[in-house]
Amino acid sequence: MPFIKKKKTDIEPSENISDTKTNEENEAINSSVGTMEDVQAMMEKYDRESNTRIFEGVPKKVMRWFLVGFSLFSVYMNLIAMWDERTRRASFVGLLILMAFSLYPARKQTREQKRVNYIPWYDCVMGILGCASFFYFVVNVERIVQAAGRLNNFDVVVGVIGIILLLEACRRVTGLPIVIVASGFIIYSLFADITLKKIVYNLFYTTEGVIGTPIGVCSTFIVLFIIFGAFLEKTGIADFFIQAANALVGAARGGPAKVAVIASALEGMVSGSSVANTVGSGSVTIPMMKRTGYKGEFAGAVEAAASTGGQIMPPIMGAAAFLMAEMVGVPYATVAVKAILPAVLYFTGIFLMVHLEAKKEGLRGLKKEELPNFWKLFTQKGYLLLPLILLIVMLATNWKTMATCAMVATAASIVVSMFRKETRLTPSAFADALENAARNTIGVGVACATAGIIAGVVTMTGLGQVLITGVVKLAGNHMLIALFLTMIACIILGMGVPTTANYVIMATTCAPILTSMGVPPIAAHMFVFYFGIVADITPPVALAAYAGAAIAKSHPMKTGVNATRLAIAAFIVPYIFVLNPSMLFIDTTPLQVIQIFITSIIGMFGLSVALEGYMFLPVKWWQRIPAAVAGLLLIEPSLLTDLIGIAIFAFLIITQVVQSKSVASTGSV
Repeated sequence: MPFIKKKKTDIEPSENISDTKTNEENEAINSSVGTMEDVQAMMEKYDRESNTRIFEGVPKKVMRWFLVGFSLFSVYMNLIAMWDERTRRASFVGLLILMAFSLYPARKQTREQKRVNYIPWYDCVMGILGCASFFYFVVNVERIVQAAGRLNNFDVVVGVIGIILLLEACRRVTGLPIVIVASGFIIYSLFADITLKKIVYNLFYTTEGVIGTPIGVCSTFIVLFIIFGAFLEKTGIADFFIQAANALVGAARGGPAKVAVIASALEGMVSGSSVANTVGSGSVTIPMMKRTGYKGEFAGAVEAAASTGGQIMPPIMGAAAFLMAEMVGVPYATVAVKAILPAVLYFTGIFLMVHLEAKKEGLRGLKKEELPNFWKLFTQKGYLLLPLILLIVMLATNWKTMATCAMVATAASIVVSMFRKETRLTPSAFADALENAARNTIGVGVACATAGIIAGVVTMTGLGQVLITGVVKLAGNHMLIALFLTMIACIILGMGVPTTANYVIMATTCAPILTSMGVPPIAAHMFVFYFGIVADITPPVALAAYAGAAIAKSHPMKTGVNATRLAIAAFIVPYIFVLNPSMLFIDTTPLQVIQIFITSIIGMFGLSVALEGYMFLPVKWWQRIPAAVAGLLLIEPSLLTDLIGIAIFAFLIITQVVQSKSVASTGSV
């Protein structure tokens, strides 16, 4: 569900090269870098959302303006129209289904297999029927609401058609996993002695099902923030992020990989897709990393892991932050603030792993004379940050509704684009932004609507309590076992499923299990959110890693394994903030926050040393185990564990210093 998606036709590797490479070596590396066609082929193979129809000429223009119209409709619906909530949500889903059947074929096809300007007649019929079923509800909303569940037979037929075609649209856009789960929940309700009429009424005609909270948030906050991201991308801010990261750390040891981490973290603040983020910044950073000397599997993994972390980076957090605020019942700013420290630890872990890998391999950075001057760059293009800064301030101060804040920030991005000729938005670029926003909304929207089915069945059948009782019994009231089972469920359900939909499923089914065991609601929801995200880099369906592998021309599975290793913080930090919510600034003091921050950073260094097998010198196997133990103890925010961790870590540093002196005197490692 990308907020920012690149439209480049070819990957242009940076001209900056390490002085350790000859021209011949660099030419060989350039030839080993994938093009955007390679990326597209890889994504069409694994990612349903990337497999769209091809239009040219007049049909392309018609589709373009249909998508532009949808974005404008979303703005009108939220800022001008005073519609009933059911009317707004149902019309939004109806148009999503029509777009899904227009753009997505029934099965995966290679580019060569696709027929240009071709939509089968049955897709036209299904698209129109799916759209019409939801607009039938829009037209008859007053009668159906007043009937309070007393539906006639035609109402039931329309509802069944709408649900079935929604599931088919979701299958085409996001794949089978979420459809199988939703279908399983519907089947469960049929065996729970609930009549078909009641099921249809609850899932189709009330705000407890398809048009429930997930699609309500999607049709307001998420779609408008997607539009904001699309316009912000058109100002060239992604390129500014990459250049700024180059200026800051490009000359450091292993600089290009550090550039990838910083650029992806910055781009992640406004991007809602780990795959789009990987392709966007990775098209520049991965060739640079390979030129510096990083292996393809490692280069692709760095970009994938860092780009996936963009989903947990405030203020946007892959759009799930808006849903989390709604479902937990706290202000959005509260969610964003509590996500700061875990996000810092995530990116710190990747940054340290990259640094140690560079030291271990003896890699150097880029030449300083080839890098931009940060202050000159900031003076020339720093104004591009103004819309993002304005958005953060508005959201933090609760200035207006989130929808209004998103539109004000969008207007600001249009205004700042006018400051320089090269960033100025033309009418064509303006339409491009609206078109891209509509495309990027389809996957999120149909997934949210489908996730609403799951939430509706849980509410209607009381299944939530059954799940809570079952998992608590299975875990034997042991928190760690319950957390582990929840983690596995999140990763499995998150494979190929948009982050937002995965979060809704897990927040509906698994988060209540954790809260029933005494976990604070925000910590429980953050836990399931984190593990839904890491599915993008966890084999076997690691879409972000596959995108990075396509650019790096590396083995997809090896790239996924490397990305999982780099993102180790994402597998550890959630356990820590559940067991000790101080990391989320719950029941803590400023002094404790400072202590947590410092010791957690040191802890991430310990874990990085253990995983990379290098500190100042290569780390022997018997040193790696205490390094990992010290790292875990330091990340766990309590005074006792911090003292023990520091003691162990001090011992490791002393042994490394002694070892380095021995190396200096003997000349061997």
